[in-house]
Amino acid sequence: MYQVMIEEQFSAAHQLSDAKGKRESLHGHNWKVQAEVVAKAVDETGLVLDFRKLKSALQEILRPFEHAYLNEIEPFSRQNPSSENIARWIYDRLTEELPAGPSGSGGSDGSVRVARVIVWESEDAGAAYTAG
Repeated sequence: MYQVMIEEQFSAAHQLSDAKGKRESLHGHNWKVQAEVVAKAVDETGLVLDFRKLKSALQEILRPFEHAYLNEIEPFSRQNPSSENIARWIYDRLTEELPAGPSGSGGSDGSVRVARVIVWESEDAGAAYTAG
């Protein structure tokens, strides 16, 4: 299995309701997001997926978060913008954005899929989401 990883960052504020303590107060982070995709095969150029395509997709997903109050962005106006929930939300959006099939997706059988998204809210604290 081949694995490709990229990393992006954004700065945003949030607060966690019903969290008791500091987390319930408005505060901000310089978030780091790592996205990993996997495939059983590479395409004719030897790639799983062009880094630029993956990076561009992730940047587009993260654009609304930059210098934002996450609690005002859907779906986080209805659920806590925890690192865990953010990782799941990014995972789902990235899965929707991945190109399908062998035309530029990498993986000659079109089997590129998101393996994991990790959201770090500090240098030493983060959460990951992996489906199934």
